[in-house]
Amino acid sequence: MSAFAAIGKSARRVEGREKVTGTATYVADVHPRGAACARLVLSPYAHARIKSVELSAALQVPGVIAAFSGKDIGGAEILAIDEVYFAGEAVAVVVGETEAAAEDGADAVQVDYEPLPVVSDPIAAMKPDSPLTRAAQGESHDDAGAHGAAVGGAGTGRPKPRNVNQMVEFQRGDLAKGFAEADVVLEDTYRVARVHQGYMETQGSVAERAPGGGFTVWTTTQAAFGARDETAKFLGIPAHEVNVIPTQVGGGFGGKFVLVEPLAAALARRVRRPVRVILDRTQDFLVSHPAPGAVIRMKMGAKKDGTLTALEAELVFDAGCAPGAPTGIAALLLGGTYRCPNLDIVGYEVLTHKVSPGAYRAPGAPQAYYALESHMSRLADQLGLDPIEFRLKNAAKEGDIRPDGRPWPRIGLIECLEAARAHPMWRDRKKLGADEGVGVAVGGWGGGTEPATGGCRVNPDGSLTVQVGSVDITGVNTTFALIAAEVFGLPVEQVQIATNDTDHAPYAGASGGSKTTYTVGAAVLAAAQEARSQVIEMAADRLEAAPSDLDIADGRVFVKGAPNRGVTIGELARLANRFGSRYKPLHGQGRAAVHTASPGFAVQLCQTKVDRGSGMPRITGYVAVQDVGRALNPAEVIGQIRGGAVQGIGRALFEAMEHDEGGQLANATLADYTMPTAADIPDIEVVLIEVPSELGPFGAKGVGEPPAVPGAAAVVNAVEAAVGVRVKNVPIKPEVILDALEEGGKR
Repeated sequence: MSAFAAIGKSARRVEGREKVTGTATYVADVHPRGAACARLVLSPYAHARIKSVELSAALQVPGVIAAFSGKDIGGAEILAIDEVYFAGEAVAVVVGETEAAAEDGADAVQVDYEPLPVVSDPIAAMKPDSPLTRAAQGESHDDAGAHGAAVGGAGTGRPKPRNVNQMVEFQRGDLAKGFAEADVVLEDTYRVARVHQGYMETQGSVAERAPGGGFTVWTTTQAAFGARDETAKFLGIPAHEVNVIPTQVGGGFGGKFVLVEPLAAALARRVRRPVRVILDRTQDFLVSHPAPGAVIRMKMGAKKDGTLTALEAELVFDAGCAPGAPTGIAALLLGGTYRCPNLDIVGYEVLTHKVSPGAYRAPGAPQAYYALESHMSRLADQLGLDPIEFRLKNAAKEGDIRPDGRPWPRIGLIECLEAARAHPMWRDRKKLGADEGVGVAVGGWGGGTEPATGGCRVNPDGSLTVQVGSVDITGVNTTFALIAAEVFGLPVEQVQIATNDTDHAPYAGASGGSKTTYTVGAAVLAAAQEARSQVIEMAADRLEAAPSDLDIADGRVFVKGAPNRGVTIGELARLANRFGSRYKPLHGQGRAAVHTASPGFAVQLCQTKVDRGSGMPRITGYVAVQDVGRALNPAEVIGQIRGGAVQGIGRALFEAMEHDEGGQLANATLADYTMPTAADIPDIEVVLIEVPSELGPFGAKGVGEPPAVPGAAAVVNAVEAAVGVRVKNVPIKPEVILDALEEGGKR
């Protein structure tokens, strides 16, 4: 029986009613009085010199208020000035009374381009004779870093190839000796496509001058304080002169940090009225920061008993036109998930003529684990070993040294593998019919850390108001309510969550990297505990009892062993708020700086049936096993895991941003960019493993990143188990499976 009163029990989302009734406010719902609309002018070239930008025709369009080039705005990070580096880069912006006027004005802008050589493939970009992607590096987007993906490796003196911005390297042991000791050596190369985060709501921001000076910015963002700081930096004003109001976020998944906020504020300053910058779907595909593609070469050796002896890997991440690819975390996870004495891993961040990438649920991990887990299953097959037993024999555990020289803390990888091994889908896989198979894959995430603050106010009606500065994109506010309710012994319905603008909210970092509950939740816990101590101290004075003799339950403070001798929390709050009271208001403040991460691991099983006539795989069963530390709100945790698994399936079967040799994106609409629908997804069974964190509130770990990681490998491993062919590039298109069946004589 649970020792907790509130946590560990499923609760409805506190914002759920607003969303299902359509009363929630999204950024497109924000219409300040007199607001104008802005429309971007995008480059049709992936690489070109801007010879001139002619705005006069746009200014003649009825309803157009103003038009600006990059030189007018004065910031190459939001509008190109001299050169464009990807197809879709903004070169000008038109402001109109209406969206239609702004669009007509944008169509009238004349830009004279001088096309330049285009480098769209990262492997080709590394060749010595490749054209230089850009003379100077672009500005790095810290989306992945905010997710906890900023990891570097020690240098070994390897030469840096052409167009490579950054290299990360991890080495250990004697690689040649390790391969010499191996009974089986497997080498191959895997490709993972660039993918969009697939959120329903496009990027957008609304800005206006504040009456007292400065700017107010409404925006769909995962990082309110980050958006504030970047906007203020661009405008050249102090951060306190920008107030960011985060609206409801219609999906983010790592894709909504800072994009159009500085531009919206700059336009509001120039035209002296509110300005709305709401991207349409195609513009969003072209200018937002997707997950990077990667090419990963793997070479692994193992003994007959399954002991790994050597791992060599080369990771090439397509960083687009500016630094920011999660190469370091990918290399670290690839080399640290399994014990291997001899390692040589090198990662390259390669600049190409595409939009620079950003974060997408565990940035870098899906790419790394697709290659690693594909290789592990194939190696197990060559050794004649059970794929899970092979993984268990080599799985990292607490104290094992990672490639960066640091030991793993307590992790639940082995427990997850054991639960997957015991599941009927895995035990009974040999009973399946023809062309059916089950695949397994592991995924992990190191976890993010960031300082945070929170507040907890006790109200005169006995309820609590918890104040946070984080943006709720995954139901974390409900979890915060559960944490405070647990501390006070109150029903969760008596806890309200106040997420304020940056002028009034306590500081919190970005909502991403599986760290919001882990870090902001820790601050909420500290604030609630402080408020509880204040209540106990005040009650002790009122009841003439020692604080240690008091307890709280059902909204009352009472003497232990004498429940009739007590006082309600509401009565204490009313006394503390009364004119002339000798008691201080009951308001707890909490601060947290959890700087040690609690990594999370997941194992997923996929059962599939392949139609040999069409090459189409159909997923018939799916199991997601995950260590969640402690599930504070099980319903939300299960929802997060199911959603992540669906996104992994999308990477495996459907999703890819397709660029041609000229750097043009061929599928910049939802009609062309295919994502999984309900018809493609089976019931996903979730198995929760609880290996409590010593640092997270009540043992919680972040849960959002790991479930999105193993899916691609699990699906592809299932396809191979079903029909005996391996497709090394994802997404696995039916025609590629057909070709593989033809080549193997298995159709």
